[in-house]
Amino acid sequence: MNGARAAALALGLCLGGTSAWAQAGSACRAGGTVDENNACAVRDFQEADTALQILYGDVMRALSAHERPALRQAQQAWQRARVTQCKQAQRAQEQRPEWPRLYHECLLAQTQARRKALMHWLHHGEAPPHNN
Repeated sequence: MNGARAAALALGLCLGGTSAWAQAGSACRAGGTVDENNACAVRDFQEADTALQILYGDVMRALSAHERPALRQAQQAWQRARVTQCKQAQRAQEQRPEWPRLYHECLLAQTQARRKALMHWLHHGEAPPHNN
């Protein structure tokens, strides 16, 4: 897969909804071709992102009404920052066929790190001191 086609696949997966995610997961084969490894990275990110969204919903329900707006704003800011950071981090790799894997691995790492901040919100009703 050339760089432009790989980028188009990644964009389509990001924008295409659940059917695109399912297709990416079905194409996954660890240790396979570049395309198969890319599909595994997309699938892994999607699974982690879904789990994080469930946790976010649980935390929102657990917080009091006056605490929720701050978490909502923090979550939205974090989501924008996650995408921006990963795009910047992988900008030099964008033309490479493995760019979708690299980009989604970055998103996965950011998503996994966010769980800690949401758990802090759950237990303290406010952002962690370092504001993850």
